[in-house]
Amino acid sequence: MKLKLIFTLTILLSASGLLFSQNQKDTIKTQNLGEVIISAGRLPMPLKMNPAATSLVGQNVLSVMPRAIAADEALRLVPGVRIDNQANGSRLHMSIRGQGILSEHGLRGIKVLIDGIPVNDPTGFAADLYDIDWASVKNIEVLRGSAASLYGGSSNAGVISVATQDGGDKPIGGNISTSVGSNGFYKLRGQVDGTSNNINYRVSYSRLAGDGYRDHTAFWGNNLNEKITFSPSKRVKLTQIMNVTDYFNQNAEGLSLDQLAENPKQANPDAVPFNEYMKTSRTTNGLLGQVEINKNQNIQFNGFLRSTNYLEATNSGVLRRNIKANGGSLQYNLTFGSDVIKNHVSIGSDFQYQNIYETKHTNLKDTLRRDGNGIPSETLHEGGDTLLANQIYEQQGLGLFLLDRLELGKKWSATFSLRYDNTQNKLKDRIVSNNNHSGNKDFDRTTARVGLSYSICEMANIYADWSQGFLPPATEELASNPLSFGGFNTDLKPATSNSEEIGIRGNFRNYIFYDVTGFIMNTDNDFYRYRIAAPRDQETFYGNVGSSNRYGIETFVSVTPIDPLSIQLAYTYSNFKYSSPDSIKDNWLPNSPEHQLNADVSYKLTKNLTIGVSTEYQSKWYIYTNKIRKDVSQDGFNLYHARLAYTWNIAGLKGEISVYAKNFTDQKYVAFTEPDDGGNSYQPGSRREFFGSLKFNF
Repeated sequence: MKLKLIFTLTILLSASGLLFSQNQKDTIKTQNLGEVIISAGRLPMPLKMNPAATSLVGQNVLSVMPRAIAADEALRLVPGVRIDNQANGSRLHMSIRGQGILSEHGLRGIKVLIDGIPVNDPTGFAADLYDIDWASVKNIEVLRGSAASLYGGSSNAGVISVATQDGGDKPIGGNISTSVGSNGFYKLRGQVDGTSNNINYRVSYSRLAGDGYRDHTAFWGNNLNEKITFSPSKRVKLTQIMNVTDYFNQNAEGLSLDQLAENPKQANPDAVPFNEYMKTSRTTNGLLGQVEINKNQNIQFNGFLRSTNYLEATNSGVLRRNIKANGGSLQYNLTFGSDVIKNHVSIGSDFQYQNIYETKHTNLKDTLRRDGNGIPSETLHEGGDTLLANQIYEQQGLGLFLLDRLELGKKWSATFSLRYDNTQNKLKDRIVSNNNHSGNKDFDRTTARVGLSYSICEMANIYADWSQGFLPPATEELASNPLSFGGFNTDLKPATSNSEEIGIRGNFRNYIFYDVTGFIMNTDNDFYRYRIAAPRDQETFYGNVGSSNRYGIETFVSVTPIDPLSIQLAYTYSNFKYSSPDSIKDNWLPNSPEHQLNADVSYKLTKNLTIGVSTEYQSKWYIYTNKIRKDVSQDGFNLYHARLAYTWNIAGLKGEISVYAKNFTDQKYVAFTEPDDGGNSYQPGSRREFFGSLKFNF
């Protein structure tokens, strides 16, 4: 694997060196860091003054996504982020700096915002990212490192802020697109947008589906997005958004080593008889606004309503959740001072409430009648007559925050943030028995962050920060009770951490942008996953294992030596190990490769024709937490992809046709593993696949 990494880097550097020697005019200029405004930290500021590891994903990446259905395509060039796509659909695992690697599904410790509306529930759990129509995304800001003092425990690992596109300048416009590919994949999408007087609008709808590259990994999804911005005056701006999403995916589960060797495309023996799958139906309505009091004061606010129906069939039962959620945020911003010393202060509050009605029945396996989509018939008790759980969760979260950014001339900038969070969980057990599992589980914490940046010149802007992390147990951890099918896992405690980072970013002669960050994170009461004896030996449970020490280096480099050529490289070094207790001290955290490299080279052969190649490398990683099996590891992989795109503009009709080859060397590999001793740890990756797309803009 090390030889492959060296080989890959050599190819990229050689290509860069050869093309540097060409004499081309009108070279693409790297944008001035003082003009790039970052808002994920709640106080908008120029990137060069931002004292935190931050990545900005723009249209140069988003416009070349081959399928535009999942975050692994959009965030592939963000260092410090690891994404495991479970079946080539939209369901995935995601972690930042190792936070979130243990989640069975969904995201933990990562705050996700879509146009300012949070995806996370009051406990910090983000069920999935199905709400995002990736083809409509304008840009993504990724704030890496603990941001608990900004958004609470849901941002212990970082923040992903997704901004969607606005409508065009014409009264009416839009686009249509279609994509097809291997393993029965297709996506159809249409959008209408425009601007009329003081109203800007965009409405899009997409349908995607695929058979998956393994048995029992089919998926389909529908997504309706609507965004309307109303500006009645220069001082008032209101944005209304709506999203309706349905997503279904079969779950093949992982394989044992013997099953992997026999046939990596097969499903786990439990998956088909129990018809394991997940189905999510969700509607979100949101309103965002900004009112400018004067040039130095403004108020920002948002509110949302969300309704979700979730159904999951596993070998341990059939879980159904009906979820009603609402929340909002209010923030007051004040700027004062002189050109020498200027202060930006914000004070505000976040509030969320969620109600979950949950039932769980036994799974009748293959005796259960199903409809055409393989979903248990609604006319039956989908899990038979045995009721395992019947309970109601009431959850709420309140956060109060104070932010301060101090500009000391044009060179120095200091930031400070302080936040108090209170999360309350209440459970009412509706099963009448002598063993009632009703109860409460509440958590609260005050966290802080201090950062400092200094702009030496455009080529070198250095920054450093210290932050505290707070990761309370979320819905999924609390609901996985090893003592019974209902009730909370009352033994869980919040994980807390302290982090330091130092970095440097800058432009070099308008050809190169670079960003390098080194970090250290020490965590107490870190989480781990475990299994218990039959009959619940296939379920996942969580506990507090002890402490961990994490340090690493995150590097991003973008090189534009000549006008047609673009080279981007993201490299991450990670050293994540447990520091206590003695039984697992010095063990690697599971599923955490020491080296990750993603690189992309794009070259315009003509004005309309572009080719691109990319590589994806991960070194080996360790699978288990326990001492006995600490040396069990999985070999890494090195994948290569290629794309070709042709654009045209005929009589005002713009379009693009593209083809994409994924893993074109047909590498056989394991995409990721899960730290479970139940014999289903290994998730094989997809072999060679081809995709094509056609887009029209009008």
